[in-house]
Amino acid sequence: MIQKAIHSLSVPTRRDILSVLRNGELTSSEIASNFELSAPAISQHLKVLEQSGLVVVRKVGTKRFYRIRREGFAELINFIDQFWDNSLLSLKEAAEEEERRKNESNN
Repeated sequence: MIQKAIHSLSVPTRRDILSVLRNGELTSSEIASNFELSAPAISQHLKVLEQSGLVVVRKVGTKRFYRIRREGFAELINFIDQFWDNSLLSLKEAAEEEERRKNESNN
C-alpha cells in the first residue's frame, strides 16, 4: 500500500485534490469545481487516491462523497519516519563522536 500511496502523491493534481479535501468531505463535483480538468479526469484521480488508501468514498444515492483516510497517511508517515529516525540516530552519533574527539584533544 505504501508504494501505491507514494505513486499517487507523485502527481501534482492528486496532491492538489488532497489539499482540497483537507477541510472535510466533499462530493466529486465539489472537488472538480476547484480544477480546470474535466469531472471524469478528476474521478480517475480520485479512484487512484482511493486505491492507494489515501481517500475513502461514501456513496449516497448517485453521489459520491470523498474524504481523506487518515490511516493511509499514518502508514505513510510511519514508513517515512523509519528513514528520519535512522538519520537522526546517525547525526547524534556523529555529534557525540565529534564531541569525544574535542574532549580528547583538549586533554
